[in-house]
Amino acid sequence: MKQFIAILLSAAMLACAGAEPVSAADETAIFAGGCFWGVEAVFEHVKGVKDVRSGYAGGTKGSANYETVSGGATKHAESVEVRFDPAKVSYEQLLEVFFTVIHDPTQLNRQGPDVGPQYRSAIFYTNEAQKSAAEAMIAMLKTSKKFAQPIVTEVQPFKEFFEAEDYHQDYMKKNPEDPYIVYHDKPKVEALRQNFPKLFR
Repeated sequence: MKQFIAILLSAAMLACAGAEPVSAADETAIFAGGCFWGVEAVFEHVKGVKDVRSGYAGGTKGSANYETVSGGATKHAESVEVRFDPAKVSYEQLLEVFFTVIHDPTQLNRQGPDVGPQYRSAIFYTNEAQKSAAEAMIAMLKTSKKFAQPIVTEVQPFKEFFEAEDYHQDYMKKNPEDPYIVYHDKPKVEALRQNFPKLFR
């Protein structure tokens, strides 16, 4: 009985937060591609994505927050945790979005105006299938010579995700007129609409 009540409470909390209910078939993907505000905003517009949370991954310390990550003390990258329904959107499609409209995978330890290893390009795989898919996508991009410069995206095993502070969550929704959002992140969402119209919502 207690377990059943806990499940109901969990579903209610997700509904209040605007996330869809958790399903046993859901999968999780972790991406780092610069400031997490824009990465989160793009993935939130992808059909089949149920929830996106901004946070920190890929570090060497057992905890992380914005101050310590920004200072480089923990070696974490600003990342997003994407929970998705693989029956509606595949991991490979998420990879396409990541490499096509979210960021420039040739920029080492930076994205646009944001400089530092916390803004590096990285994929943190949660299983061997994700690892294979990520490595295959990068190999294909290299062969196609889509990018003039070498791809520097790291592919690493996922260890732990630390959720970012509340004010970072849904930042673009809450601050649509922030100059940073207008100049750097809204164009990414529009690029998603143009490049992936069937995935856009």
